[in-house]
Amino acid sequence: MTIKWSKEWEIGIPVIDSQHKRIVDFINMIPDQGEDKQAIEAVLTELKDYTSSHFAFEESLIEEAGYPFTKAHSRVHVLFIRRIEDYWQEFRNGNDISSELVKTLETWLFNHIKHDDQDYSETVKRNLQAATDKAKEKEKKKNWFNKLFG
Repeated sequence: MTIKWSKEWEIGIPVIDSQHKRIVDFINMIPDQGEDKQAIEAVLTELKDYTSSHFAFEESLIEEAGYPFTKAHSRVHVLFIRRIEDYWQEFRNGNDISSELVKTLETWLFNHIKHDDQDYSETVKRNLQAATDKAKEKEKKKNWFNKLFG
């Protein structure tokens, strides 16, 4: 079964939404019943890299925005990373983890992103808008100065 990205999973931060779409890609890359060990290994490898980089990026955004539940959110990420590491170990031991991995990724997609990540979205969007406004104001002042003295 193929899953298609749904707008209902978007949190309104384009860079984060595009990163979250990777979860759908991972789910769709997992073969049924572990038939293709190389495909599962590729997904696990990419998933491990994805979680490290995505979570670090997301956590820096929410921390910079002053989201009050940053530490709790980070702890949930740590637990997810541990779960992926457990899948790696199970896979290395020769166990078929494909259906369980799909269930975990779907749960993450449907629950964590839709709820936990949605909770921080307004705080981060306000912070990003403030940064954009500040940059625009700085550019206006620079242009004014150049017109006057340039």
